[in-house]
Amino acid sequence: MKFVGHLDMMRYFQKAIRRAGIDIAYSAGYSPHQIMSFASPLGVGLTSDGEYLDIEVNSSKTSEESIAALNREMAEGVEVVSYRKLPEDAKNAMSVVAAADYRISFSEEVAIPSLEQLTERFMMQKEILITKKTKKSEGVVDLKPMIYGLRAKNDTLFMRLATGSAANCKPIHVLEAMAEMKGQEETREAAAALEKLVVRTPYAICIHRLQIYGNTGSGDAPVFTALEDLGEEIV
Repeated sequence: MKFVGHLDMMRYFQKAIRRAGIDIAYSAGYSPHQIMSFASPLGVGLTSDGEYLDIEVNSSKTSEESIAALNREMAEGVEVVSYRKLPEDAKNAMSVVAAADYRISFSEEVAIPSLEQLTERFMMQKEILITKKTKKSEGVVDLKPMIYGLRAKNDTLFMRLATGSAANCKPIHVLEAMAEMKGQEETREAAAALEKLVVRTPYAICIHRLQIYGNTGSGDAPVFTALEDLGEEIV
């Protein structure tokens, strides 16, 4: 499933929703389409437990009935685990996304020595500069303000990164920046091993998204709330 692109996943859910009998609303105009949006499109090659999809409906069954109806139409590898009603004044999920949790693991035959020490040294830096390229431009970006959390445990990395339209940091950007820390003797071996993975064997890196959050705080005091908690069960 991780090799299914975002547009194909959208078409998949359009068909599944129709087959499940969900009373979804359609846009007006000459070419009506289902009113639907994903919170944060998942990149090809990534897996996830925390994806969110907004739909607008004319009427709805209970959450339990709707989940059962949708899962009868799901293919292996995709499961609907929650169906909630948002407040009338709620913005769509894409506009409220602020952060996401990721788990980064590596193939069993790969070993990165002193990963915890590398992670600690990495986060002690005042700034973490990378060159970020887009289709139209290239510029230097400081990742440090976009990394809300980073820790290593049992050869696995756990990250909480800025995700959204205002600020967006991808796990691969963090891994590339960590691999650049070959100048320090304490982290040289670990950084070199990580660089070999990123450059030569990226297929040995498993990136899994755990959860997506909205920011329910204000100003400089963000409060990250799972998108699921912004809605309520339909009974």
